[in-house]
Amino acid sequence: MAQKKVALACSVCGSRNYTIASNPNRVKRLEVNKFCKHCGKYTLHRETR
Repeated sequence: MAQKKVALACSVCGSRNYTIASNPNRVKRLEVNKFCKHCGKYTLHRETR
């Protein structure tokens, strides 16, 4: 079965910087601190649909 790809968007500027392979059984959206090249700092990135 193919995995679904989702984007991680910066919660500050809204840019979609990262893509990940998603687990279809997860019910909550993933939230990870990642580096945003547009903001120039580590910010919270949330899974988009």
